[in-house]
Amino acid sequence: MWRRVIGNVAVRHQLQRALSSKAGGSGKSANVSAAVDSMLLRSLKEHYLEVSKMTPPPKVSPPSPFEIVKGSLEGSTGAVLKKSVGNEEINLFIMRLAHGGDEEDDGGINQLFLHVAVSKPNQPDSLHFLCGLYPDALGIHSVSMRPKLEALEMSDDPTQYTGPSFEELDEKMRDVFHGFLEERGVNESLFPFLQAWLYVKDHRNLLRWFKSVGTFVHENPSAENTA
Repeated sequence: MWRRVIGNVAVRHQLQRALSSKAGGSGKSANVSAAVDSMLLRSLKEHYLEVSKMTPPPKVSPPSPFEIVKGSLEGSTGAVLKKSVGNEEINLFIMRLAHGGDEEDDGGINQLFLHVAVSKPNQPDSLHFLCGLYPDALGIHSVSMRPKLEALEMSDDPTQYTGPSFEELDEKMRDVFHGFLEERGVNESLFPFLQAWLYVKDHRNLLRWFKSVGTFVHENPSAENTA
């Protein structure tokens, strides 16, 4: 979806014509900069308005009893969903699994990385699952013990053993780990909400990006003189 918004070849052709018409002397460099800055400001405004008019996906609630973490849409690496089960707290962190190809040609998101942190109040570490989440399945990539997460920090201490590769475990143990997550409501039923959540987050981030770049360029005196 976003590639269709920002991949405007006509704008690049217009920029090339502006640069060609201004070429021919060092004294024209300030005018070239002003023309390009003004063109960029107009393009940013047009795309901002276009994105702001996009229809958001239908509102989707997370499976109960998961709760949306307050402020998660504004943050970059914090937990998205959380729930408590007995003496456990479960936090879910989400990011895209892949970019490129035909993944988003229909405006959708069909692959996600899901980080699941299961913690207990009397334990310094949490049981951490790295999963691939799809519309009809959840696959576990790794299981490790890590310090409790406030944000999604995946850098490992090379001196600390985090556990075997999940594929190295025997099939019975892998099945039991899947059952462990299923028992806590961590499964493909989370996908519709997280898909919609990422769409909204992408939308907000793109609008914020257009606005912040426009503000930066507008503070250039050359752009203000020709606005």
